[in-house]
Amino acid sequence: MKKSKHELFQNILLVVLGNFLLASAVQMFVLPYNILSGGVAGVSVALYPLLHIDPDILINILVYGLFILGFLVLGKDFAMKTFFSSFIYPIFISFLSNRVPIIDIDPILASVYGGVIAGMGIGLTLRAGASSGGMDIPPLIIHKFTNIPLSTLILIVDALTVILGLFTYGLEEVLIGLISVYTSAIAIDKVITMRGNIAKEVKIISDKYEEISQRIQDELGRGTTLLHGEGGYTRDKKRIVLVIVDSKQYTELMKIIDEIDSDAFVFSSDTTEVKGEGFTFGFKI
Repeated sequence: MKKSKHELFQNILLVVLGNFLLASAVQMFVLPYNILSGGVAGVSVALYPLLHIDPDILINILVYGLFILGFLVLGKDFAMKTFFSSFIYPIFISFLSNRVPIIDIDPILASVYGGVIAGMGIGLTLRAGASSGGMDIPPLIIHKFTNIPLSTLILIVDALTVILGLFTYGLEEVLIGLISVYTSAIAIDKVITMRGNIAKEVKIISDKYEEISQRIQDELGRGTTLLHGEGGYTRDKKRIVLVIVDSKQYTELMKIIDEIDSDAFVFSSDTTEVKGEGFTFGFKI
C-alpha cells in the first residue's frame, strides 16, 4: 500500500511539473511570438486574427470544452486520465500570464526553445500515464467511430492547424511553427524513453554458442536466452544467444565473443527500457 501511495504522489508531481513546463513554454515563447506550435496554444494563435479573442481565454475555453466533449463521447476512463491536466493547465496559463519574463530573441530560437520545453512538459505528463487532453481529443473521438489510425488523425489535425495558420499569418510563420512541432516531438520522445542508462540488446549467432553463453554468465553476470533460428538459404538450424548488457559492459562482451569465435555473427541495438533482475532502470525524481 505504501508503494502505491508513493507512485501516486510521484505521478501527480510529474503531471503538475509537466503542465507547468507546458504553460511556461506557451507564455514565454508561443504566445509572445505567435508561434503556430500545434495543440490548443497553436490553435488559439491561429484563430486570433479571425476571432480577436485573447489567446489565454481561448486556451481555457478549448481545454475545458474539449474535456467535456471527450468525457461525453469517450467515457469515464478517458476522463480519469485527463481530468487533472485539463484542470491545472488552464490555471497555470492564467497564473503565468504577465508573470514570466519575455526574452527578446529571434522567433526561430523562440520556436526551438518553446518546442523543447513544451515537449518536456508533455513527455512528463505522458510518463505519469496521464493525457495532456486538448487537441489530442478530436483525433481520439474520430478514431472511436472510424478505422482511421490514430497517428494519421493526429497528423491531420496538426495539418489543419498549419493550414489555418497559413491563411491567418503566412508561410514564414507556418515554417517557424513547424520547427516548434518538430523539436517538441523530439523532446517528448526523449523524456518518455529516458532511463538512467542505455542498455545494449545483443544477438550472437555462432556454432560455439554454449561456450559464449557460459562466459557471459560467468564473467559479466548477465543471463542469456537461446533462440532457435534457421538459415534462409542453407536451411541449417542455428542457435542464437540473446543477452542484454549495460552499455559499459559492451566492449567486454565483444572481447569475449572475439576470443571464442572471431567469425561469430553479432548484431546489437540500443534499448531504452529494461526491467528485471540485474537492471534498475527507472525514472526517478
